[in-house]
Amino acid sequence: MPESTTAYPYETRLNILHGPLETIDVKALADACMYKWFNQTLCKVNQSVVRVGVIEGEYHWHKHDEDDEFFYVVEGTLLIDLEEKTVELAPGQGFVVPRTVVHRTRAPKRTVILMVENAGIIPTGN
Repeated sequence: MPESTTAYPYETRLNILHGPLETIDVKALADACMYKWFNQTLCKVNQSVVRVGVIEGEYHWHKHDEDDEFFYVVEGTLLIDLEEKTVELAPGQGFVVPRTVVHRTRAPKRTVILMVENAGIIPTGN
């Protein structure tokens, strides 16, 4: 299980970048990203948020007690480690990690993903 979340070098921005009726340019955001592990909330849809992640390397093991998480690969390769297996996602593929399931995301090279999750989720896990 995770240690203190301050030990992880992630750039996580929870502010909502776009409102309704605004065009969201995911490619431009990803292309401008200089971080190895970046997460930006793009917009809110009902009680959920859509986030873009630009990642390289691995996240820590964690779980979300109350929330499911959806991952969708835009470019690159996303590995989702579960306790008993690893799921590999290519561009155009998505995967739901159900609440309470311990998991870790990894990207062997720079990868751009979209995530859909409850607006109140703690990105680093419970």
